[in-house]
Amino acid sequence: MTGGDNRSVRARARARHRALSRAYGHLDGLELLRVMIEDEFPGRIALVSSFGAEAAVLLDLVAQVNPATPVVFLDTGKLFPETLAYRRRLTAHLGLTNLHTIQPDVQELAGRDSDGSLWRRNPNSCCYLRKVLPLERALAGFEAWISGRKRFHGANRSGIETIEAVDGRIKVDPLAQWSREDVEMAFVTRNLPRHPLVDEGYLSIGCQPCTTRIGSEADLRAGRWEGSEKTECGIHKAGWSGA
Repeated sequence: MTGGDNRSVRARARARHRALSRAYGHLDGLELLRVMIEDEFPGRIALVSSFGAEAAVLLDLVAQVNPATPVVFLDTGKLFPETLAYRRRLTAHLGLTNLHTIQPDVQELAGRDSDGSLWRRNPNSCCYLRKVLPLERALAGFEAWISGRKRFHGANRSGIETIEAVDGRIKVDPLAQWSREDVEMAFVTRNLPRHPLVDEGYLSIGCQPCTTRIGSEADLRAGRWEGSEKTECGIHKAGWSGA
């Protein structure tokens, strides 16, 4: 795609975002998902899920609308075994029928992280190689995608909108305005399975080398990239990710 074509795609996405925000900016949760999946982007929207600590809530809402909605799962090769087992359990529990498990390119790994230690030397580059690039490829052909970010996560998530335009696509954050208590209530009322590592003190769960236990009252994302200023993997367009 040429620079001019790319600018045109982004401009159309921004215009679409304005129209969608006017029409549906007052909605969130199940109501917002229903119009986005069924009316605005039928067959052209995907949910991107980590199958982490809070993921069951959004996956459950999407399954209530349409369990055949594409779900993109980034298997970085560095995940906890418990996360992979939870993915299988939750997919079966919710009846999800269109799971796309995406992995990093083997040749790119061989050229840039042949010993698997890039996370230690340069975590930003590791995330870019194992998450950002695979997601960009996975979203090809989709006009919109759904994310589980929430404002109470803090940092650069504190001001997110429920509908955004990012890189020529519409991005939907249906739980942006939900509180930590709202998420907990959904787990209870819907009887959703918990990620097995939550009971061990992992409240935000990513790749195993870069995730640590935290206290129950801590900032939920404090256990990610502990000891550094890094707070995002890059798929949500951190400044270093090339966005």
